[in-house]
Amino acid sequence: MIKTPVCDLAGIEYPIFQGGMAWISEAKLAAAVSNGGGLGIISAMNADAQYLRKQIHEARELTDKPFGVNIMLMSPFAQEVADVVAQEKVPVVTTGAGNPSKFMDKWAAAGIKVIPLVASVAMAKLVAKAGASAVIAEGCESGGHVGESTTLTLVPQVCDAVDLPVIAAGGIADGRGVAAALMLGAQGVQLGTRFLVADECIVHPTYKNKVLKATDVSTIATGKRLGHPVRSIKTPFSREYNKAEYDSNVSDTELEELAAGALRLAAMEGDSEKGCFLAGQIAGMIRKEQPAAEMIKEIFEEAEAILRSASKWVK
Repeated sequence: MIKTPVCDLAGIEYPIFQGGMAWISEAKLAAAVSNGGGLGIISAMNADAQYLRKQIHEARELTDKPFGVNIMLMSPFAQEVADVVAQEKVPVVTTGAGNPSKFMDKWAAAGIKVIPLVASVAMAKLVAKAGASAVIAEGCESGGHVGESTTLTLVPQVCDAVDLPVIAAGGIADGRGVAAALMLGAQGVQLGTRFLVADECIVHPTYKNKVLKATDVSTIATGKRLGHPVRSIKTPFSREYNKAEYDSNVSDTELEELAAGALRLAAMEGDSEKGCFLAGQIAGMIRKEQPAAEMIKEIFEEAEAILRSASKWVK
Protein backbone atom coordinates (compact mmCIF):
# COMPACT_ATOMS: atom_id res chain seq x y z
CA MET A 1 0.00 0.00 0.00
CA ILE A 2 1.24 3.51 -0.84
CA LYS A 3 1.33 5.74 2.21
CA THR A 4 3.13 9.09 2.45
CA PRO A 5 3.31 11.95 5.00
CA VAL A 6 0.42 13.59 3.11
CA CYS A 7 -1.84 10.81 4.41
CA ASP A 8 -1.01 11.71 8.01
CA LEU A 9 -1.19 15.44 7.30
CA ALA A 10 -4.72 15.28 5.91
CA GLY A 11 -5.97 12.22 7.82
CA ILE A 12 -6.59 10.19 4.65
CA GLU A 13 -5.91 6.64 3.50
CA TYR A 14 -4.51 7.40 0.04
CA PRO A 15 -2.37 10.46 -0.83
CA ILE A 16 -4.86 11.85 -3.32
CA PHE A 17 -6.85 15.10 -3.36
CA GLN A 18 -9.85 15.86 -5.54
CA GLY A 19 -9.47 19.20 -7.27
CA GLY A 20 -11.72 22.13 -6.39
CA MET A 21 -13.72 22.65 -9.59
CA ALA A 22 -16.23 25.50 -9.72
CA TRP A 23 -19.87 24.42 -10.29
CA ILE A 24 -18.70 20.80 -9.98
CA SER A 25 -16.90 20.11 -6.68
CA GLU A 26 -19.79 20.17 -4.23
CA ALA A 27 -20.72 18.19 -1.13
CA LYS A 28 -21.75 14.93 -2.81
CA LEU A 29 -18.56 14.50 -4.83
CA ALA A 30 -16.33 15.65 -1.98
CA ALA A 31 -17.94 13.19 0.44
CA ALA A 32 -17.62 10.33 -2.07
CA VAL A 33 -13.90 10.97 -2.53
CA SER A 34 -13.36 11.23 1.22
CA ASN A 35 -15.32 8.03 1.83
CA GLY A 36 -13.10 6.39 -0.80
CA GLY A 37 -9.97 7.24 1.17
CA GLY A 38 -8.90 10.47 -0.51
CA LEU A 39 -9.48 14.10 0.38
CA GLY A 40 -12.68 15.44 -1.15
CA ILE A 41 -12.75 19.16 -1.81
CA ILE A 42 -15.73 21.55 -1.92
CA SER A 43 -15.24 24.50 -4.26
CA ALA A 44 -16.22 27.86 -2.77
CA MET A 45 -15.90 29.29 -6.32
CA ASN A 46 -17.53 32.75 -6.54
CA ALA A 47 -20.28 31.83 -4.11
CA ASP A 48 -21.09 33.55 -0.83
CA ALA A 49 -20.78 32.40 2.77
CA GLN A 50 -24.30 31.00 2.94
CA TYR A 51 -23.70 28.67 0.00
CA LEU A 52 -20.42 27.40 1.40
CA ARG A 53 -21.74 26.81 4.90
CA LYS A 54 -24.61 24.78 3.45
CA GLN A 55 -22.20 22.68 1.41
CA ILE A 56 -20.00 22.01 4.44
CA HIS A 57 -22.99 20.89 6.49
CA GLU A 58 -24.21 18.63 3.67
CA ALA A 59 -20.79 17.02 3.34
CA ARG A 60 -20.72 16.30 7.06
CA GLU A 61 -24.02 14.48 6.72
CA LEU A 62 -22.53 12.28 3.98
CA THR A 63 -19.12 11.48 5.48
CA ASP A 64 -17.34 11.35 8.81
CA LYS A 65 -13.98 11.52 7.03
CA PRO A 66 -11.85 14.68 6.56
CA PHE A 67 -12.63 16.90 3.58
CA GLY A 68 -11.46 20.30 2.46
CA VAL A 69 -12.60 23.55 0.87
CA ASN A 70 -10.99 25.26 -2.09
CA ILE A 71 -11.07 29.07 -1.96
CA MET A 72 -10.51 31.11 -5.10
CA LEU A 73 -8.84 34.21 -3.76
CA MET A 74 -10.06 36.40 -6.64
CA SER A 75 -13.67 35.78 -5.56
CA PRO A 76 -15.57 38.86 -4.36
CA PHE A 77 -16.60 36.74 -1.37
CA ALA A 78 -13.09 35.56 -0.46
CA GLN A 79 -13.10 37.32 2.91
CA GLU A 80 -16.42 35.93 4.06
CA VAL A 81 -15.77 32.36 2.92
CA ALA A 82 -12.36 32.58 4.63
CA ASP A 83 -14.27 33.36 7.82
CA VAL A 84 -16.70 30.47 7.26
CA VAL A 85 -13.99 27.80 6.99
CA ALA A 86 -12.42 29.13 10.19
CA GLN A 87 -15.77 29.09 12.01
CA GLU A 88 -16.57 25.60 10.73
CA LYS A 89 -13.02 24.37 11.42
CA VAL A 90 -12.74 22.62 8.08
CA PRO A 91 -9.69 20.30 8.29
CA VAL A 92 -8.00 21.47 5.07
CA VAL A 93 -8.18 24.58 2.90
CA THR A 94 -6.66 24.68 -0.56
CA THR A 95 -6.35 28.01 -2.35
CA GLY A 96 -5.95 29.22 -5.90
CA ALA A 97 -5.83 32.41 -7.98
CA GLY A 98 -3.85 34.50 -5.55
CA ASN A 99 -1.78 34.76 -2.38
CA PRO A 100 -3.51 33.45 0.78
CA SER A 101 -1.00 34.94 3.23
CA LYS A 102 -3.42 37.44 4.78
CA PHE A 103 -5.74 34.61 5.87
CA MET A 104 -3.08 32.20 7.12
CA ASP A 105 -3.01 33.29 10.77
CA LYS A 106 -6.80 33.07 11.05
CA TRP A 107 -6.85 29.58 9.56
CA ALA A 108 -3.92 28.37 11.64
CA ALA A 109 -5.69 29.54 14.79
CA ALA A 110 -8.65 27.37 13.78
CA GLY A 111 -6.39 24.33 13.35
CA ILE A 112 -6.76 24.30 9.58
CA LYS A 113 -4.08 22.84 7.30
CA VAL A 114 -3.53 25.38 4.50
CA ILE A 115 -2.34 23.95 1.19
CA PRO A 116 -2.07 26.57 -1.57
CA LEU A 117 -1.95 25.74 -5.25
CA VAL A 118 1.19 27.15 -6.87
CA ALA A 119 2.32 27.42 -10.47
CA SER A 120 5.84 28.68 -9.78
CA VAL A 121 8.77 28.20 -7.43
CA ALA A 122 8.49 31.83 -6.31
CA MET A 123 4.92 31.39 -5.11
CA ALA A 124 5.80 28.10 -3.42
CA LYS A 125 8.54 29.86 -1.43
CA LEU A 126 6.19 32.72 -0.53
CA VAL A 127 3.41 30.54 0.89
CA ALA A 128 5.91 28.26 2.64
CA LYS A 129 7.30 31.30 4.46
CA ALA A 130 3.74 32.35 5.36
CA GLY A 131 3.07 29.03 7.10
CA ALA A 132 1.57 26.66 4.53
CA SER A 133 1.33 23.00 5.57
CA ALA A 134 2.05 21.76 2.02
CA VAL A 135 1.76 23.00 -1.54
CA ILE A 136 0.02 21.75 -4.66
CA ALA A 137 2.33 22.21 -7.67
CA GLU A 138 0.09 22.31 -10.72
CA GLY A 139 1.40 22.09 -14.27
CA CYS A 140 -0.15 23.60 -17.37
CA GLU A 141 -1.55 20.23 -18.50
CA SER A 142 -4.38 20.69 -16.01
CA GLY A 143 -7.89 21.90 -16.72
CA GLY A 144 -9.08 25.33 -15.62
CA HIS A 145 -6.60 28.09 -14.77
CA VAL A 146 -3.08 27.17 -15.83
CA GLY A 147 0.45 28.50 -15.49
CA GLU A 148 3.40 28.25 -17.87
CA SER A 149 5.38 25.24 -16.57
CA THR A 150 4.59 21.59 -17.15
CA THR A 151 4.07 19.23 -14.23
CA LEU A 152 7.23 17.31 -15.17
CA THR A 153 9.38 20.43 -14.82
CA LEU A 154 7.51 22.27 -12.06
CA VAL A 155 7.15 19.53 -9.44
CA PRO A 156 10.85 18.66 -8.94
CA GLN A 157 11.81 22.34 -8.82
CA VAL A 158 9.19 23.04 -6.16
CA CYS A 159 10.32 19.94 -4.23
CA ASP A 160 13.86 21.31 -4.25
CA ALA A 161 12.75 24.81 -3.25
CA VAL A 162 10.57 24.18 -0.19
CA ASP A 163 10.82 21.94 2.84
CA LEU A 164 7.15 20.98 2.68
CA PRO A 165 5.17 18.06 1.26
CA VAL A 166 4.42 18.70 -2.41
CA ILE A 167 1.25 17.43 -4.08
CA ALA A 168 1.55 17.11 -7.86
CA ALA A 169 -1.32 18.18 -10.12
CA GLY A 170 -1.86 18.45 -13.84
CA GLY A 171 -1.82 15.58 -16.32
CA ILE A 172 -2.48 12.83 -13.76
CA ALA A 173 -5.38 10.41 -14.20
CA ASP A 174 -4.14 6.92 -13.44
CA GLY A 175 -1.54 4.88 -11.57
CA ARG A 176 1.18 5.75 -14.07
CA GLY A 177 0.73 9.42 -13.28
CA VAL A 178 0.83 8.75 -9.55
CA ALA A 179 4.01 6.68 -9.87
CA ALA A 180 5.64 9.40 -11.98
CA ALA A 181 4.68 12.11 -9.48
CA LEU A 182 6.21 10.16 -6.60
CA MET A 183 9.40 9.68 -8.58
CA LEU A 184 9.57 13.46 -9.15
CA GLY A 185 9.57 13.95 -5.38
CA ALA A 186 5.88 14.61 -4.75
CA GLN A 187 4.22 13.02 -1.74
CA GLY A 188 0.72 13.04 -3.19
CA VAL A 189 -1.39 13.94 -6.19
CA GLN A 190 -4.43 16.06 -6.99
CA LEU A 191 -6.83 15.00 -9.73
CA GLY A 192 -9.64 17.02 -11.26
CA THR A 193 -10.52 15.80 -14.74
CA ARG A 194 -10.69 12.10 -13.76
CA PHE A 195 -13.26 12.89 -11.08
CA LEU A 196 -15.48 14.66 -13.62
CA VAL A 197 -16.72 11.23 -14.66
CA ALA A 198 -17.21 9.87 -11.15
CA ASP A 199 -20.72 8.50 -10.65
CA GLU A 200 -21.20 10.94 -7.78
CA CYS A 201 -20.19 14.00 -9.81
CA ILE A 202 -23.22 16.21 -10.50
CA VAL A 203 -21.83 17.79 -13.68
CA HIS A 204 -24.16 17.66 -16.70
CA PRO A 205 -24.04 14.37 -18.69
CA THR A 206 -22.98 16.30 -21.81
CA TYR A 207 -19.87 17.45 -19.93
CA LYS A 208 -19.04 13.88 -18.92
CA ASN A 209 -19.51 12.67 -22.49
CA LYS A 210 -17.13 15.29 -23.83
CA VAL A 211 -14.45 14.08 -21.41
CA LEU A 212 -15.08 10.43 -22.27
CA LYS A 213 -14.86 11.14 -26.02
CA ALA A 214 -11.78 13.37 -25.78
CA THR A 215 -8.51 12.57 -27.54
CA ASP A 216 -4.96 13.75 -26.92
CA VAL A 217 -5.60 16.93 -28.96
CA SER A 218 -9.04 17.79 -27.63
CA THR A 219 -8.10 20.68 -25.32
CA ILE A 220 -7.03 24.28 -25.86
CA ALA A 221 -5.61 26.98 -23.59
CA THR A 222 -7.19 30.41 -24.01
CA GLY A 223 -7.06 33.67 -22.07
CA LYS A 224 -3.32 34.37 -22.16
CA ARG A 225 -4.00 37.89 -23.41
CA LEU A 226 -5.87 38.67 -20.19
CA GLY A 227 -3.18 37.15 -18.00
CA HIS A 228 -5.20 34.22 -16.70
CA PRO A 229 -5.25 31.41 -19.28
CA VAL A 230 -7.56 28.43 -18.86
CA ARG A 231 -7.57 24.99 -20.47
CA SER A 232 -10.82 23.59 -21.81
CA ILE A 233 -12.18 21.14 -24.34
CA LYS A 234 -12.37 22.46 -27.90
CA THR A 235 -15.94 23.60 -28.60
CA PRO A 236 -17.60 26.32 -30.66
CA PHE A 237 -17.23 28.62 -27.63
CA SER A 238 -13.51 27.98 -27.08
CA ARG A 239 -12.74 28.33 -30.79
CA GLU A 240 -14.67 31.60 -30.99
CA TYR A 241 -12.92 32.89 -27.88
CA ASN A 242 -9.50 31.89 -29.22
CA LYS A 243 -10.21 33.74 -32.46
CA ALA A 244 -11.43 36.85 -30.59
CA GLU A 245 -8.35 36.83 -28.38
CA TYR A 246 -6.12 37.49 -31.37
CA ASP A 247 -8.43 40.09 -32.89
CA SER A 248 -7.14 43.59 -32.12
CA ASN A 249 -10.63 44.98 -32.71
CA VAL A 250 -11.95 43.05 -29.68
CA SER A 251 -11.28 44.86 -26.40
CA ASP A 252 -10.24 43.17 -23.15
CA THR A 253 -13.62 44.11 -21.69
CA GLU A 254 -15.40 42.38 -24.55
CA LEU A 255 -13.25 39.29 -24.01
CA GLU A 256 -14.21 39.20 -20.33
CA GLU A 257 -17.88 39.53 -21.23
CA LEU A 258 -17.60 36.76 -23.81
CA ALA A 259 -16.49 34.31 -21.10
CA ALA A 260 -18.97 35.40 -18.42
CA GLY A 261 -21.11 32.48 -17.25
CA ALA A 262 -19.66 30.04 -19.79
CA LEU A 263 -18.53 27.48 -17.20
CA ARG A 264 -21.95 27.41 -15.55
CA LEU A 265 -23.57 26.86 -18.95
CA ALA A 266 -21.31 23.86 -19.49
CA ALA A 267 -21.46 22.31 -16.02
CA MET A 268 -25.12 22.88 -15.19
CA GLU A 269 -26.84 23.04 -18.59
CA GLY A 270 -24.50 21.09 -20.87
CA ASP A 271 -24.61 23.87 -23.46
CA SER A 272 -22.30 22.61 -26.21
CA GLU A 273 -22.39 25.90 -28.13
CA LYS A 274 -21.89 28.55 -25.43
CA GLY A 275 -20.44 26.52 -22.58
CA CYS A 276 -16.80 26.33 -21.50
CA PHE A 277 -15.93 22.71 -20.64
CA LEU A 278 -12.81 22.94 -18.50
CA ALA A 279 -10.69 19.78 -18.65
CA GLY A 280 -7.04 18.77 -18.65
CA GLN A 281 -4.98 17.22 -21.43
CA ILE A 282 -5.34 13.91 -19.61
CA ALA A 283 -9.00 13.76 -20.72
CA GLY A 284 -7.88 11.70 -23.71
CA MET A 285 -7.03 8.81 -21.35
CA ILE A 286 -10.36 8.68 -19.53
CA ARG A 287 -12.77 6.11 -20.91
CA LYS A 288 -15.25 5.07 -18.23
CA GLU A 289 -17.50 6.32 -15.47
CA GLN A 290 -16.99 4.79 -12.02
CA PRO A 291 -17.76 5.42 -8.37
CA ALA A 292 -15.10 7.70 -6.88
CA ALA A 293 -13.98 5.06 -4.37
CA GLU A 294 -13.46 2.53 -7.18
CA MET A 295 -11.40 5.06 -9.12
CA ILE A 296 -9.11 5.72 -6.18
CA LYS A 297 -8.58 2.04 -5.40
CA GLU A 298 -7.85 1.25 -9.06
CA ILE A 299 -5.39 4.15 -9.42
CA PHE A 300 -3.33 3.17 -6.39
CA GLU A 301 -3.33 -0.54 -7.14
CA GLU A 302 -1.94 0.32 -10.56
CA ALA A 303 0.61 2.75 -9.12
CA GLU A 304 1.83 0.20 -6.61
CA ALA A 305 2.26 -2.46 -9.30
CA ILE A 306 4.21 -0.04 -11.51
CA LEU A 307 6.51 1.03 -8.69
CA ARG A 308 7.19 -2.56 -7.69
CA SER A 309 8.16 -3.48 -11.26
CA ALA A 310 10.22 -0.37 -12.01
CA SER A 311 13.51 -2.04 -11.12
CA LYS A 312 13.23 -4.43 -14.07
CA TRP A 313 14.91 -1.77 -16.22
CA VAL A 314 17.81 -1.30 -13.81
CA LYS A 315 20.74 -3.62 -14.50
